[in-house]
Amino acid sequence: MVGEPLVINVGPQHPSTHGVFRLKLTLDGERILDCEMVMGYLHRSMEKLAEERTWTQNIPFTDRTDYLSAMTGNLAYCLAVEKLAGIPVPPRAHWIRTIMAELQRFASHCMAIGTFVNDCGAWHTPLLYMMREREKVLDLFELACGARLTTNYMRIGGVARDLPPEFLPRLRELVKELPQRIAEYEELLVENEIIVARARGIGVLSAEQAIAYSVSGPMLRGSGVAWDLRKANPYAAYEQVEFDIPVGVHGDCYDRFLVRLAEMRQSVRILEQALDMIPSGPVQTPVPLALRPPPGEAYGRIESPRGELGFYVVSDGGPSPFRFHIRSPSLINLTPLPEMVRGLTVPDAIITLGSIDIVVGEVDR
Repeated sequence: MVGEPLVINVGPQHPSTHGVFRLKLTLDGERILDCEMVMGYLHRSMEKLAEERTWTQNIPFTDRTDYLSAMTGNLAYCLAVEKLAGIPVPPRAHWIRTIMAELQRFASHCMAIGTFVNDCGAWHTPLLYMMREREKVLDLFELACGARLTTNYMRIGGVARDLPPEFLPRLRELVKELPQRIAEYEELLVENEIIVARARGIGVLSAEQAIAYSVSGPMLRGSGVAWDLRKANPYAAYEQVEFDIPVGVHGDCYDRFLVRLAEMRQSVRILEQALDMIPSGPVQTPVPLALRPPPGEAYGRIESPRGELGFYVVSDGGPSPFRFHIRSPSLINLTPLPEMVRGLTVPDAIITLGSIDIVVGEVDR
């Protein structure tokens, strides 16, 4: 090495960090010698704030962590409280939750893939294509609950309200359209020379490393580990639908991109089944406004678009949680990043970070 190492900051205000997140890179020329992650710029003390509010009042907090996947944040928290308080959920509500979770997965992966391709240098066209379908999903969310981004739709014991009459017909139209759109993405992106050259062999994470770092979601499956909570520990109506778990081979940025693309097809497959199987009936079990679960603890977890999202809650019998803790996949999935980027160049580090698909609101919860 000639001369002294150079330390540069990437972020915290930089589009390549996907939010207020900072990387301190130690360089020898363009080659990365070390990487230090600096987070906390968006910290809001959400966990402590939640311990001062009622169990139901905390639901809006959960859709403001991973704000690109608000429905699944709502769902994981409600599952934890229902487990703690022994509250049953009507069958129709289970299916509505499954529909919303898969629509949210599709919309989230649209954003993840679109921004990743942009990081690779493929400009904005693919992102705009995917925003087209994402907007249609958000239209459905708005139809169901009046909100598009921070939805606040799930409730302890079910969902806030039943689907309006026009929801399922519009969903059926969208589901018929999506396979053609995904084929369009695949034709545009899978063999795109820019993406292949920039992402293949970059940011490699082996299966052994992925397990050791406790990563989950597409990042884990991209390393070849077929683990998905929807199959391993089914919730909502996932036990009643059929779908496959896409996995990668090399554990690189390209494999993580392919896994997300394949998962979009599986989400459409689940939605097709849900449209045929959703029953009629109530959508919520009545729950007291001042809910007081018995003393105890519970952990509710789901397969969010980014991986295992879990809520650990403790009750002392009062109207508020004694302890409220979020196991956020964005934070956990970041832990191997320094190991993944050592020896790479600065542009490679940007692509590797993009392939993890973090949401900083979930990192700095």
